[in-house]
Amino acid sequence: MNGHLEAEEQQDQRPDQELTCSWGHRPRSALDRAEAMAPPPPPPLAASTPLLHGEFGSYPARGSRLALTLTPQALHIQRLRPKPEARPRGGLVPLAEVSGCCTLRSRNPSDSAAYFCIYTYPQGRRGGRRRAARTFRADGAATYEENRAEAQRWATALMCLLRGLPLPGDGEITLELLPRPPRLLLLVNPYGGRGLAWQWCKNHVLPMISEAGLSFNLIQTERQNHARELVQGLSLSEWDGIVTVSGDGLLFEVLNGLLDRPDWEEAVKTPVGILPCGSGNALAGAVNQHGGFEPALGVDLLLNCSLLLCRGGSRPLDLLSVTLASGSRCFSFLSVAWGFVSDVDIQSERFRALGSARFTLGTVLGLATLHTYRGRLSYLPAAVEPASPTPAHGLPRAKSELTLVPAPAPAPPVTHSPLHRSVSDLPLPLPQPALTSPGSPEPLPILSLNGGGPELVGDWGGAGDAPLSPDPLLPSPPSSPKALLSPITEGVPEMPASSGLPPPTPDALGDIATGGPPDHLLPPLGAPLPPGWVTLEGDFVLMLAISPSHLGADLVAAPHARFDDGLVHLCWVRGGISRAALLRLFLAMERGSHFSLGCPQLGYAAARAFRLEPLTPRGVLTVDGEQVEYGPLQAQVHPGLGTLLTGPPGRPGLEP
Repeated sequence: MNGHLEAEEQQDQRPDQELTCSWGHRPRSALDRAEAMAPPPPPPLAASTPLLHGEFGSYPARGSRLALTLTPQALHIQRLRPKPEARPRGGLVPLAEVSGCCTLRSRNPSDSAAYFCIYTYPQGRRGGRRRAARTFRADGAATYEENRAEAQRWATALMCLLRGLPLPGDGEITLELLPRPPRLLLLVNPYGGRGLAWQWCKNHVLPMISEAGLSFNLIQTERQNHARELVQGLSLSEWDGIVTVSGDGLLFEVLNGLLDRPDWEEAVKTPVGILPCGSGNALAGAVNQHGGFEPALGVDLLLNCSLLLCRGGSRPLDLLSVTLASGSRCFSFLSVAWGFVSDVDIQSERFRALGSARFTLGTVLGLATLHTYRGRLSYLPAAVEPASPTPAHGLPRAKSELTLVPAPAPAPPVTHSPLHRSVSDLPLPLPQPALTSPGSPEPLPILSLNGGGPELVGDWGGAGDAPLSPDPLLPSPPSSPKALLSPITEGVPEMPASSGLPPPTPDALGDIATGGPPDHLLPPLGAPLPPGWVTLEGDFVLMLAISPSHLGADLVAAPHARFDDGLVHLCWVRGGISRAALLRLFLAMERGSHFSLGCPQLGYAAARAFRLEPLTPRGVLTVDGEQVEYGPLQAQVHPGLGTLLTGPPGRPGLEP
């Protein structure tokens, strides 16, 4: 066969179609969006229950015949000819390793066969993932139309399983089962980590999410707090999620930007995700563990998190409101640190070019100059029913909390010039900001995988990012209209060109969130604490308040923590610990076993709120790795205030 193959359209692109699964519809409210994106209950089927079975040819090899069996957790492949094998090599493809699927057809008009292709990222013997594409030839019928229907049936069933959609028991498997592609806004910090964020995004993230059928727009941030400014002016109803491609700092900006909005109560429910391309990837490490994957770093961690993002699914995310000494307030999804951890975090900034290795070097230097800090830590234990700081009918807020302005009446909808191609159809632009200033006639540039080559028609499948074989596979005309996607132009200030800009500096936080819920567990900072609080005073080497399980991609500081457990996990190390003992603690933290060492200086408490009062005149405080003003602070957990894109929980068990 000398003809090319073309990708078939796989999805119903009606923009008003609502989803009932884990990925992407345009709901009436952000709360509806979060609820709709929660994965549905698993179907009452055993992992080995056959859903589809059929015989196909292989591509590009000729003459081989394969028996395919699709189950809820894997695609089984058994070779029939030329030499039957009971268990051929590569004969089991776990769906946990599949990013997407598409159908294909030949450009040769005499070829009546149809094809479908699955994109997989299997783990190698050394743990890393590599992309692989498997293409199968449907040729059991006499006409192309019948073969096309069979290929589409298999591709649709695969995509339904990947997205958590139930398959009809005895009903027909048709394209109508698939909703429109989710719409993601990707924010990339090109200075992230060792400056490789853009390259990693282009080489790894964009191909995978295109294979999964996710529509996206991509913006490169130019400066500190740029992402915060962007989300303050976004029309959030146009997006099913905001995903940061960087370290933890960019997500900090996004969440605080959402809470800065007048409509923060709805805005903060916008699902957010993280694809780790920075030096600090703590939340990504927690997402990776939640997905059931082995601990990973670098590109391996990025591929794991990208696979989980492609599957969809979200969880509520606890946020910590932090009131600073000046009375200002910010919101944290990760940690508040004082002492050794914050010292290493900030002092290692000068080694940012080393990526995550900067923390290793910073730890060594910190151990060489180990300091102790005197302070007072007070906390409200998780098991204690809180006493109101003041009568409930007249509860005053801490001095940091400003009066919340009610959300204004909905403004008339902004008219956009819709883009009649999906973001995965267009050539890759040069690395530059992908956002136009207000009033600009230029639409928002959007990215694809096709380089400067011929345009590929087809919103999903990513068949054009690389030849799948020496006989390349190309797309066919779509069978349904494209989803419309609007450019972002409203509410964003004009931005300078990105060329020549220096990397962001590790300054203290800029604007502090003015919205968000009141801190009903906290009296004003400086006022006496209510009954039921516990206070510790003395010399500390470090104090860490952490929400998720991970402090770094490979540091499990609170192994029992969950994204939505409603707790802040307090860990502290008292003065008097030796350098060797502290080093052993951090080495054990890589496995989450540091609490089992029996270190007498190590303390832990689960709390709902806390207050930290440094008594040493000088020191460093950080919130989510960002330096804040030094002085007393207090914080309270707001359970489930945000929504985090996590993918499905756990690793689906491999079938025997």
